[in-house]
Formats: sequence, C-alpha cells, structure tokens
Amino acid sequence: MGSAADGSLANEKAPETVGVGRYVEMEQDGGPSTAKSRLSGLLWHGGSAYDAWFSCASNQVAQVLLTLPYSFSQLGMLSGILFQLFYGLMGSWTAYLISILYVEYRTRKEREKVDFRNHVIQWFEVLDGLLGRHWRNVGLAFNCTFLLFGSVIQLIACASNIYYINDKLDKRTWTYIFGACCATTVFIPSFHNYRIWSFLGLVMTTYTAWYLAVASLIHGQVDGVKHSGPTKMVLYFTGATNILYTFGGHAVTVEIMHAMWRPQKFKAIYLMATLYVLTLTLPSAASVYWAFGDELLTHSNALALLPRTAFRDAAVVLMLIHQFITFGFACTPLYFVWEKLIGLHDCRSLCKRAAARLPVVVPIWFLAIIFPFFGPINSAVGSLLVSFTVYIIPALAHMITFRSAHARENAVEPPPRFVGRWTGTFIINAFVVAWVLVVGFGFGGWASMTNFVRQIDTFGLFTKCYQCPPPPLPPAGAAPNATWPPFPATPFNATTAGLAPAPAPSPAHFFGRHHRHHSHGL
Repeated sequence: MGSAADGSLANEKAPETVGVGRYVEMEQDGGPSTAKSRLSGLLWHGGSAYDAWFSCASNQVAQVLLTLPYSFSQLGMLSGILFQLFYGLMGSWTAYLISILYVEYRTRKEREKVDFRNHVIQWFEVLDGLLGRHWRNVGLAFNCTFLLFGSVIQLIACASNIYYINDKLDKRTWTYIFGACCATTVFIPSFHNYRIWSFLGLVMTTYTAWYLAVASLIHGQVDGVKHSGPTKMVLYFTGATNILYTFGGHAVTVEIMHAMWRPQKFKAIYLMATLYVLTLTLPSAASVYWAFGDELLTHSNALALLPRTAFRDAAVVLMLIHQFITFGFACTPLYFVWEKLIGLHDCRSLCKRAAARLPVVVPIWFLAIIFPFFGPINSAVGSLLVSFTVYIIPALAHMITFRSAHARENAVEPPPRFVGRWTGTFIINAFVVAWVLVVGFGFGGWASMTNFVRQIDTFGLFTKCYQCPPPPLPPAGAAPNATWPPFPATPFNATTAGLAPAPAPSPAHFFGRHHRHHSHGL
C-alpha cells in the first residue's frame, strides 16, 4: 500500500539484501520497471531526504501563515520576530530529539528481529517501546487530540478563505463542502505517497507568503496607522502561543521518518525546513503588520485587509489546495491509529482501508462546525496540546530514556559535541520543559483560553458565519421590509481577548475606504 519506508537500520550497509526487519515496499516487489511504474515512482513513491524536507516544510507553514500578522499586532514587531526565531530553533531541537528516539527504538526492535514490513511506526509506539505503556497512553492521547484539532483548523481555514472569493454561501456551508472534499484524503495510503503533494504545497505557500509581503509594501501604510502592541498580557501571550503552534508541526515526524528510505538522514532535515519557513513567515508577517498595524487586532486573517485582485484570488485558491494537503498530513496518523485499532492496518486493499478510515473524518467535520474560531483556536491548541505533544513530552522522554550510563554508552545516536554531549543535551531539555510548561502552557493557556471563551460568549457555538460583516443598511428613505435583515446582536469584529466589544460598524465602513479593502474578518 505504499505505507512503508525502504531501508533497515540494522542492515544499512547492505541495502541490496533483504535482511531481518528490513522494511520493503510492497509495490516494488517483483516485476520489471515500466514507463508507468517510473512515472508512478516520480510522482507517488517518495522516500528520499528531499521528500522528507518538502513534507516537513509544507506541513509546518500552512494556514498559520495568514494569522502570523495578527500575532505581530498582539506582540509588537520586535517580539514577533524574536519569538519566531526562538520557537523555530526550539521546534527544530525537539524534532531532532524525536528522530533520535525513533532511530533508537527501531534499531533495538530490529536487533530483536522484529519485522516492520507492513507496519508504520508511530510516536506512541516509540514511547511504548522505550518507556512503557503509561508513556504510550499519554503520548497517544496528546498526539491524537492535537492532530484531530489540527485537522479541524485546516477545515475551518478552508471555509474562511473561500469566503473571500465567494461570499454567497456562509462559512458553515463552505465547511460542509470542504469537509466532503477533505474526506478524499482517505485514499492516500501514507506519507510515502505525498511526494508531488508536498512539493506543490510548498510552492503554493511560497507564493502566498511573498504575495502578502509584496502586496503590503505596494499598498503602503494605511492612514493613521498605529503599532501599539504589546498592550495587554492576554494579547501578548495569545500571540506567543500562536507562534508556538506555528513551529510545532512536527507531531508527524515519526511517520515522515518511517516513510524515508534512510531515516538516519532526518536529523537536520527539520532544521533546514524551519530555516526555509522563516524566509516566508518573517517577511510576510512583518510587512503586513507594518502596513496595517493595529487593524490586524480585529482581522485575524491577513487576506481580509488586502484589496481584492487577481493575485489575491490566486493566493486564496492556492492556500485552499494547500490546506487540503495539510489536512491529509494531520489526518493520516489518525488513520493509522484507527486502522490498528480495528485490525486493518496490514490490509493490502486500498478500498477497504479507505472505507474504514471515513469514520475518522466525521468528528473533525463536526468540531469544525462547533468551533469555527479560526485564529483564536490556533492559540488554544498551541498552548494546551502542542506544548506537551511536541515540546515537553519529547524532551522528557529523551532525558529518561538515556538517564542511565548503560543507555548512554549504547546509544545509537549520541548527542553532537557542539551541544555539550550528554550534559549539554540534558540542560537544553530541562530548559525546554521549564520554558514551555511555564510560558507556553501556563501563561499561554490562560491567555488563549480567555480569548477562546470570549469567542464563544460573543458569537456562540455553531455560529453560521464567524466574523462575517453584517448586511448593509437599506438606502435612505426606503420603507422597512423583510428583505433587509437587522444587524446581528453581537459585533463581528470583537476577536481579541482583552478588548471590549466594538460597536456595530456604520454603513460608511462598507461603502467608504474600508469597502475597497473588502475588510471583513475570517
């Protein structure tokens, strides 16, 4: 089914020999090479270091690219830049730890002659093999919940973005439509089969990032622009946790590694991907914040403030396609867990596995309709789930796995010298745990949940069109009739924790300068 990674760690020096525990692609078993198989290999079967790099970079910078200017308005320019650099480096470090633990686990199992021929190793299994079932249960709970809400966020983002092109349907209806579209990801067997998709996804995100930067610079600063952030602690830590979420996309690291022909080469791939991502996130977020300043506090999607042009429409369409791809990235590990639970993970029938995966999409669809708060939900997921899933748990697991002298002496991949070997690694891990626990989960959790609860109080659950502008007032002198609905009871632009709800906008807001920017929120 293409859900395997060629290359055994135990038999690395003899790649031509299929040894014990060697994980061989089923599609490659026998048969001469044909033009069709070569084309399929070019587009479908990816397991190189380049494929892993494209997967990591594409998965890391998806819809969150559109919310980073919003975070800059909460943090201020300097803090926004520093947090991106800091959390980018921290995320690369914990992704490195996950890769080391994966290699350690797989090597130990292959020495025990365990065969991973038709089995995708996942993070909770690594924790189980190295630290026991209690760690497995904790890792499984956090990882699955994070990936579940990560998929929810992608679905919400699809509905939010398409609204900028076609607002004849409300966002909830668009969520129904894109939920059905994203359900087709059940037919993609594994990360091994994302070769062309991850490449295209990164190209699309690159275009959108540079569109945001160039369009903002060409637009120039709006009249009376203000850059007053940071102003409140709640806003500051909400913005910081959104950046924590941005660089916490390595919850699928193990699955991406397992799709590689030589997983040992992954160690620096995530860092290289992060460096490229920073070339997209820093210029785009800084440029949009420079141009629009505090207006971003009430527009958590940067596209809302830019005038509608063919270039902006192209950015919206490309982001929609990329969000579909990223939905697959987040959902595929959930598909694997579900398959293992119902006993179909080793099934060779694509149709049977696809049908069995469909129930995983249903709760994602439902949650996206309940909580359509794109922007605030990113920070909530970042503080409560990302903080543990990809920062605290990997750092603690690495420290405990190699706490004994015997484990350190027999480690497959000892720490490099430039980080101070084992002592330096322990200090860095302890710092990561303390920082994320206090700043990310503590202050970030307080700020993001305050903001999230405010969205529920303001808009309610199952809101039909989150942050959509109210319909315009009837023309002066027109007789009242049922075709002119009243303004909603709650303002559409009260999006930021710590800010009092703004009054309902006047008609001039839509018919004057702001209408030119098509500046309704998500």
